[in-house]
Amino acid sequence: MRYISTRGGMAPQAFSDILLGGLAPDGGLSIPESYPQFDLEALTELAKLNYRDLALEIVSRFVDDIPHADLKALIDKTYTPAVYCNGRSKAQSEHITPLIKLDGTLFVQELSNGPTLAFKDMAMQLLGNLFEYVLTARGEQVNIVGATSGDTGSAAEYAMRGKQGVNVFMLSPYGKMSPFQRAQMFSLQDENIHNLSVKGFFDACQDIVKAVNNDAEFKAKYKIGAVNSINWGRIVAQVVYYFKGYFAAAKTVGDPVDFAVPSGNFGNICAGHIARQMGLPIRRLVVATNENDVLDEFFKTGGYHPRGVDKTYETSSPSMDISKASNLERFVFDLIGRDSAKLAELWRSVEQGQGFKLSAEDFARLHDDYGFRSEASNHADRIASIREVFEKYGVQIDPHTADGFKAAKAHRDPAVTMVIMETALPAKFEDTMKEALKINPFRPAGLAGLEALPQRFDVLEADAEAIKAYLRERIAV
Repeated sequence: MRYISTRGGMAPQAFSDILLGGLAPDGGLSIPESYPQFDLEALTELAKLNYRDLALEIVSRFVDDIPHADLKALIDKTYTPAVYCNGRSKAQSEHITPLIKLDGTLFVQELSNGPTLAFKDMAMQLLGNLFEYVLTARGEQVNIVGATSGDTGSAAEYAMRGKQGVNVFMLSPYGKMSPFQRAQMFSLQDENIHNLSVKGFFDACQDIVKAVNNDAEFKAKYKIGAVNSINWGRIVAQVVYYFKGYFAAAKTVGDPVDFAVPSGNFGNICAGHIARQMGLPIRRLVVATNENDVLDEFFKTGGYHPRGVDKTYETSSPSMDISKASNLERFVFDLIGRDSAKLAELWRSVEQGQGFKLSAEDFARLHDDYGFRSEASNHADRIASIREVFEKYGVQIDPHTADGFKAAKAHRDPAVTMVIMETALPAKFEDTMKEALKINPFRPAGLAGLEALPQRFDVLEADAEAIKAYLRERIAV
């Protein structure tokens, strides 16, 4: 398996090479030359496997430069019931990503049982182990520069804390995360973890990370890597739980299943798109957004026009307060027939602040061939959805999953099973949950008093040169 850039300017590389690199040298995203394929017979066999064995079967199709036995050991170490429990029984935890049945054909897939209570753990825990393995084998180190709107940061830091050869520099929007999210990140005291609170929205943080990665000389000298969903390793790990969710939801392997996915940077649902391309019988992928509805506009009109940081709304589903969805580039690359020259032209227009509009033919294929739909929510919708799910089904869902619930209802066909991808546990967003339900959400015992812990972080301006100066002071070369 070899990887190329969506923009066509990178010679094919092995998985371990693109794992550490983040953005491709031409500014594009790494993507496999082709997707592995599973026919109905192969899917039927995969459906019999537990999560760890299923992950090995899926991930090994994308990773052929790590010995099979070593890859198995890394996956077994990652997906253990002890890591994905949060107060659940060992039998429950064994499923890793179990389904909650709301009614006959409507389910929520639990993805937030990891150490930071967010779906990002599902990929980040494996990524941390892969990073350490590759760096140890090569005798190298990497300095991760990432951006988070709330959950990626803590998931990355918990996955990388104490790892040999890894330093983490995580940019987050100053004052824009929930108190729980801030405390998860800023309370870490590990020497290899550095939190940078940037004055601006997530999009400003993401732009700075891209600017750092696009400075080839700086990136090489300071050994800069990435763990955002621009990193292909994140996407690979997320593909697995679509297979697991499908097998748990489908009455018979081969039946169609729909997925509704809360979307900010488009990484999670991009993994669903790839699972579909691999042969998983996903009928529809429903994109759920909040008031920052650039993706909803794209899937309804074919026009992609990021609004810029000055027009990004601060909402009660803060991890989705994003108006530039980096992983959309991977999907559009597939949509336009993997034409890298055309893709590069489209994204030049995005980077110049103009955006683009799909041709009528590509827009039709987006719905007819790729099965995408979308829906946006506002704060009132989230409060109503949280209440409805609790009152009807006795289940607490967080504000982002509530966006997914509304989107699922809008595009649900009662004859087809619908799975809503859970984003985080409600404990991360206590203020919104209390507004909706008038009670405190469940919080795992080990996280009591989290917000009272001492916090360590630095506040910086939203300026790429200021961030580079910060990095120079702290990275030995």
